[in-house]
Amino acid sequence: MEKEKYYITTAIAYTSGKPHIGNTYEIVLADAIARFKRLQGYDVYFQTGTDEHGIKIEEKANAAGVKPQEFVDEVAGEIKRIWDLMNTSYDKFVRTTDPKHEKVVQHIFKKMYDQGDIYKGEYSGLYCTPCESFWTESQLVDGKCPDCGREVQPQSEEAYFFKLSKYQKRLEDYIEEHPDFIQPVARKNEMLNNFIKPGLQDLCVSRTSFKWGIPVDFDDKHVVYVWLDALTNYITNIGYDVDGGNDMFKKLWPADLHLIGKDIIRFHTIYWPCFLMSLDIPLPKKVFGHPWLLTSADKMSKSKGNVIYADDLVEEFGVDAVRFYLLHEIPFASDGNITHDLLIDRINSELANVLGNLVQRTISMGHKYFDGKISNKKVEEDVDKDFVAAINSLKEKTFEKMDNLQVADAMTEIFNVLRGSNKYIDETTPWVLAKDESLKDRLETVLYNLLESIRVCALLLEPFMPDTSSEILKQINNNKDSLELLADNSYDLGEASPLFKRIDKEKK
Repeated sequence: MEKEKYYITTAIAYTSGKPHIGNTYEIVLADAIARFKRLQGYDVYFQTGTDEHGIKIEEKANAAGVKPQEFVDEVAGEIKRIWDLMNTSYDKFVRTTDPKHEKVVQHIFKKMYDQGDIYKGEYSGLYCTPCESFWTESQLVDGKCPDCGREVQPQSEEAYFFKLSKYQKRLEDYIEEHPDFIQPVARKNEMLNNFIKPGLQDLCVSRTSFKWGIPVDFDDKHVVYVWLDALTNYITNIGYDVDGGNDMFKKLWPADLHLIGKDIIRFHTIYWPCFLMSLDIPLPKKVFGHPWLLTSADKMSKSKGNVIYADDLVEEFGVDAVRFYLLHEIPFASDGNITHDLLIDRINSELANVLGNLVQRTISMGHKYFDGKISNKKVEEDVDKDFVAAINSLKEKTFEKMDNLQVADAMTEIFNVLRGSNKYIDETTPWVLAKDESLKDRLETVLYNLLESIRVCALLLEPFMPDTSSEILKQINNNKDSLELLADNSYDLGEASPLFKRIDKEKK
């Protein structure tokens, strides 16, 4: 039977500099969702990459004394290196300077122009270079850019415009009729009430004041402006062109999930759907605007000097500890916080105490009492019932949470069972059972139940902590992939070694 497809994308990272841990959060979150969908049996296609055009890049390249292409090659390489360091399982890393992408963007621009959705006019407004956005006077906050709080400059130039206004009613109806299209619901309400219903202005989609962009092929003093270039990556890289699309495009589109930061949700839920309507292509099934990662409850910025980088954290704590923190500690719909102290607290309490301790204790007892060879003797007592029920309901609970993109909650369900396993050890007291030869089969049943709990939890942890998952399965030396407790599994245990060591905060 053919597997059902699942196409997931992240926003493409802007190549203005090295990504910080807040930018890295998105790729790790998308990776956990993609891996989980594979675990559920989907045929997953996971796309990420880099957004490489614009005046900001041109200026940064000039300041560095290099050509823009050289500049973006280096930054894109650095972004890819960090995505790989975080053990993310993307299928394609796209770059908007790829000639194939550029060519299809030119075709899209021309098609929209030919059908009257793009027209030439003049743009004058207040421009924020870092955000590459025009603003009206009324949109400014204290006279500054509402997105980043920096100075804006008056600018005026000839430009092509896309008729957003033409698609306003259709977009409004679509969002009302598809309540799951924009998640979480607070973002949907914000888009409808603050942006769409007050009236959509036509969108500037070309520029003449800089050259680092995709040329408009029928008017070469213009380059295609950022959003028409960047957003279309989701279709150009899976085989779309204006005359239709190849088999890959037909299979994968519409995307099942665009995972993006809440700061760019407007572009993905207003501009992007209108572009797709213009091209007569179905809209993506869901756009999820995830929260921000703050440090000491403050937004990260180089000017504040509070930026944390993923590679520094990985060097200090390891990949899976960092992945665990990002996925478990950031809420579904509100901003999360990261500091070294919080990270150490979580490593000690959850990873060393709950998970590492359980695996090491159980394997050690298995070797001590049964030379590492354990099967199910089925000598059951009342205390086993709730424990076994918790293991057997874990698959359904985690699947439900992940289907609702509640990643942290799914992990909490797994750690609840791991905590329950430690409690089960305290309640069954294997060290007491071991003193009585007549209770040997009961002791083996207890250890068997613990190993089954560890095996199921390790399999379900794979999307979040892939290396840790495979290390646990190696230590218990069992490759059965059932996500429920098996009645007749058997174990020939490997060696236990610590998964996570406790960290002395004072010394650190």
